[in-house]
Formats: sequence, structure tokens, C-alpha cells
Amino acid sequence: MTVPKHIHMIGIGGIGMSALAQLLAHRGARVSGSDREESPATKLLREKGIDVFIGNEPHMPESAELLVYSDAVPAENAERQRARERGIKQTSYFEMLGIVSRGAYTIAVAGTHGKTTTTGMVAAVLKAAGKEPTAIVGSFVRDFGSNFLPGRRELFVVEACEYRDHLLELSPDVLVITNIELDHTDYFPSLSAMQTTFRAAVERVPEGGCIVTDPSHPAIAPTLSQAAARIVDYTKESVPALKLIGEFNRANARAAKCAARAAFSELDEHSIDEALSSFRGSWRRFEYKGEVQGALVYDDYAHHPTAIRATLEAARQAYPDKKLTVVFHPHLYSRTRDLFDDFATALADADKVILAPIYAAREAPIEGVTSEALAEKISTLGTPAQSFASLAEVRDALVATRQKPQATGLIITMGAGDIYKVAEQLTEE
Repeated sequence: MTVPKHIHMIGIGGIGMSALAQLLAHRGARVSGSDREESPATKLLREKGIDVFIGNEPHMPESAELLVYSDAVPAENAERQRARERGIKQTSYFEMLGIVSRGAYTIAVAGTHGKTTTTGMVAAVLKAAGKEPTAIVGSFVRDFGSNFLPGRRELFVVEACEYRDHLLELSPDVLVITNIELDHTDYFPSLSAMQTTFRAAVERVPEGGCIVTDPSHPAIAPTLSQAAARIVDYTKESVPALKLIGEFNRANARAAKCAARAAFSELDEHSIDEALSSFRGSWRRFEYKGEVQGALVYDDYAHHPTAIRATLEAARQAYPDKKLTVVFHPHLYSRTRDLFDDFATALADADKVILAPIYAAREAPIEGVTSEALAEKISTLGTPAQSFASLAEVRDALVATRQKPQATGLIITMGAGDIYKVAEQLTEE
């Protein structure tokens, strides 16, 4: 790819977009971008010399030669309209990932759960081995202080997403499928529809490539029938003791170890295990935020019932004597509606549940789908649950709770939206 001199990015504060912005800047482009509000990502970009404009006013620079936009930015966006008027080429984030990965040996990590941690682990293992990977990860990885790891153009490690078939923009040499479970129900009407996307991704891996997965899993096995590449069962792999809690993270480590070996068979087990055992995780993955009146506060990205259940199980194992309060920010009306009972059952594993209003993201409200209804359902399962109308009210409720340290020993803010800000406010005061 010939990198344009100036690339403008709309939604640059997104976790994937901000990583791509760093990659493009690293490859010599002038990069600017806009977003609706400040975030840890926009702060990081500014520290790296990238111009970021905040607010709803259009900021389409005259010198821009290419516009990259995130999924959340509609065609009628003012900056996109200006780009059309000026004849500037536009491409989506995922299309751009496909472009920058062309010609590189690509390791793509996909799956419903665990792909961020697994991608970070693969990148960390290859970095420790001196392979100099370029990596884009869906969170800030503590081991390299960013969601982007600069490295050789010829080796690309990337977190891939099945939503809207974005995974199919990539042509990986190694494809990791951590697991498959129904999600993104605003796009996939059924599990079989999701499996169709994964089946197409599997068939794109060349004969000399490798697919790292759990081939015996009932949701994964049907996607592998036409695979040309060899299949490696990551569940058979051994891994060392990790800094990260939970069996799900051990599964992520198994997948990462197999992926690293698939790419570089000469890597010795001791070196891989050493890198995995020292891996410190990433932002918003059971991240310790601080202590308030004797209560430990953690933040986690879990926004699917299975991830919630696994995180709570790991938290119980790590802190068996502590009362557990979950502060959950439901993400998307469609996901909340379609997985409603599963959400209620998973959250009921806590001792107390506090719910923020549903984070709409790209969706309009759906009648009858509310946090209030979810709280009622959780309460019927025997766990006290209460919903609030705003994040500010959630914060105030936690402030009241923290005056009673015996009422809770462990608080976990959880979800894909802005709920992490509540954890930060609570521990910074």
C-alpha cells in the first residue's frame, strides 16, 4: 500500500481506530481525526503527536487525501459528506485493516470471547521472541502500553471481529477461533448465520496455513468441514501459571501458545511459557482500580452472559470471602432483548446488582427492553437488583454503599460502554 500523505479518521477515539491511527502514523502518514468526546484513546493519540478534534462540528482538513471511518459513523455524517463533495476516497476501519495487512504474514484472532487477551498474548510472545510483530489489539495492553505494537510490516497480529462479516476483510495465514456463541444479534439472526461467517473465514486460510481452535466444540466443528489448512486443537496445550485469573484466561493462553508455534515452529516451549507467565493483561479486563473503604474495585469489559458468568466465577475463586456487587452497563437493546434470560441468570451469581441504563451505541430503543425490566428479573432469581437512570445516579448509589464497607467487599463495574468511568470516579475521590 502507498500510504497517502494525510489520512483523516472519523471516530478516531474507538479502540480499533486509535490503534490503526498509530499504525498509519508509524508508516509515515500524517494522521488526524475526530470523535464525539475525549477518552483514554484520544489522550494517547495526542501524546503520540496525532491531531484529534473533539465535538460534533465537522473537522475535515483541506489536505486530507483519504477518509477512514468507524462502523458508528453513518453515511450522512457531515465530514463524510464533505469528503464526497471534494472527491476524497472513503474506506471503513475494517476495509483499511485488510489493506494494511496485504502482503504480510497475518495472524488473526477471532471468536465471541477472549480475542482481545489472546491477541495481546500472541503479540507479547512474538515480541519476547524477537520476531518484531506489528499488532493491533482491542484494548491497551499493559505489556507495551498501547493498543498498537510497532514492528515489521511483514508480520501482522490483529484482533478480528465477525460483526457485519468484518472478519472476511482479512486473509490470515493463521486464524485463531477462540469460541463461537451467538452474539451481535442486531446482525446475526441465529447461531447458524454466525457460523456461516466463520466457515467462510476458515475457507480463506490457505493450505499452508493453520487454524487454531477447539475442533470438538459443537458450535465450531461445523465451520471446519471445508478447511484446507491444518487444524490445531488448542485445548490440548499446556500453559504455565498466569498473572491473570480465571480458567478462561488459561484457555486464551493455550490458544496464543498454539498460534505462536503455528507461525514459528522453532519457538521453544520455555520461552513461550515465560512470556505468557509474565503477561500483565490489558485495560478493562478485570482491571484493579483501587480500594474504597475496605472494598476492592475492579473494572471489566464483559458484556455477554457467558463472559459475565466466567468473570464472576473467577472473582469468587480469587476472593472467596468477599461479598460481590456487580455494576452492569447493558450494551445494545438487541443484545439485551435476545439474551435477556441469560443476562439475568449470569448476573444473579453476584450478591448484589446495580444496573445502569442500556448503552444504545448504534441502536434506537426497543419498547419494553430496559434495565428496569432486567433488574426485576434478577430480583425474582433471589439476588437484590436495582436500576438507575444515569451513570451519575449509579455513582451516587455506590458512594452510599461505600459508607458501609461490610455490605460489600468487592465491586466490579462491568460492560462495554462508559461504566469504567464510574469505577475511576469512585476510587479517585
